[in-house]
Amino acid sequence: MIEAVERLVKLLERENVEWEVFYQFGRSGSFRIERETLERSQRKFYSGIGLRVGLKGRLGFSYITGLHPSEEELKKLVERAVKLAKISEVPFRGFPASGRVNRVKGIYDGEIDEIPFEEAHKLALEYAELMREKKGKETLSGSLSLAVGTSGVVNSNGIELEERSTYMGVSAYAVLSEPPGTGSYRQSFTSLQPVEELERAVEKAIDEARLSARARKLEPYSGELVLESNALASIMEVFLSNLYGDEVYHGRSRFSKPGDEVGSFTLVDDSTLPELPGSYSFDGEGSPGQRTVLVGDGIVRNFLLDHTYASFLGMESTGNALRTFRSVPYIGTSNLILEPGEESLEDYEGVIVRKVFGEHTANPVSGDFSLTVELGYVVENGELKPFKDNMLVGNVFELLRTLKPGKEIERISSFLSPRAIVEGRLV
Repeated sequence: MIEAVERLVKLLERENVEWEVFYQFGRSGSFRIERETLERSQRKFYSGIGLRVGLKGRLGFSYITGLHPSEEELKKLVERAVKLAKISEVPFRGFPASGRVNRVKGIYDGEIDEIPFEEAHKLALEYAELMREKKGKETLSGSLSLAVGTSGVVNSNGIELEERSTYMGVSAYAVLSEPPGTGSYRQSFTSLQPVEELERAVEKAIDEARLSARARKLEPYSGELVLESNALASIMEVFLSNLYGDEVYHGRSRFSKPGDEVGSFTLVDDSTLPELPGSYSFDGEGSPGQRTVLVGDGIVRNFLLDHTYASFLGMESTGNALRTFRSVPYIGTSNLILEPGEESLEDYEGVIVRKVFGEHTANPVSGDFSLTVELGYVVENGELKPFKDNMLVGNVFELLRTLKPGKEIERISSFLSPRAIVEGRLV
């Protein structure tokens, strides 16, 4: 526990309240490349302390930035949180109790932690140079980011936890002007990656842009098609909001309790997987990270829950409280996994949708969606015919009832999924 938090805890122990302290500190280096030239380098530091106080069934929250506050600043932090709790209309359902937390492996890499900013800047310059070497008629852009951060939770129920993690993010964008085409690739890691990963990002973006430049609008189609992982991530985003505990509690979900049938697939949230960017040992309230089967063999088995909404629904927290020191906890995913099936779809011939966008316009409760196809292709006798600008339309609950996952998993940051066959409609 850092020194400022120790002093804050002593102040809180004099108050007749329940309390929780959440603190963070870290730094990041981010680099933006435009037209194969490094245009922006940014170094950021952040630190702060968030305080939640429970008093007579009501919750107060306040925060301060920095980790070296004076005694007077700490006293004012406590006074603000207590004062807000007295007038708050936010219900307080207690804080989690201390429990067993298993440490997740591979979420911290000393190489990222120790790399000087100048070395990170040099790596970004090499990334820009790599783009210049690989470009054809495309214009290439992208980003590179490295970060290290520490977060900790201490509460009046005996929780005292701290964890350090690292992050590396890579993205690449390719644009062709005539004929017009675009391609993109992004990935994130918990450890420093070799230059081959940067090459992979650029090559993926270029390949996609060249495919996009050849794409034409497809005639309306209805029937069996394959969704690649990127498109599945958009579809799952529409569906997933129905599994958030706060949406369930407030009646904004299709579901009111586990048990409904939604298809034949299995969907899991798992923060305990090693070396993945969505992993953590404990969530923003100190509840242990865990593997949660959200949909098992097509049946809704559980919801994504923090301590508060688990209490409201008479369930157990699934360790999905996310937050910063500036915010109260909110429910979110860690690593989301669509479990693979038995059939290989790598050599599938037919209509394949790679990317869609517009999921924010969908109605998650009714399930109705209309998504623009950014890129798809038809495979016939091994020949590939790309298409784009169609609309993938339908209802997410009806579509998921037909979903049959393939067996080869692809990872896009913290979303892991195989291709999957569905019955869909393109207009």
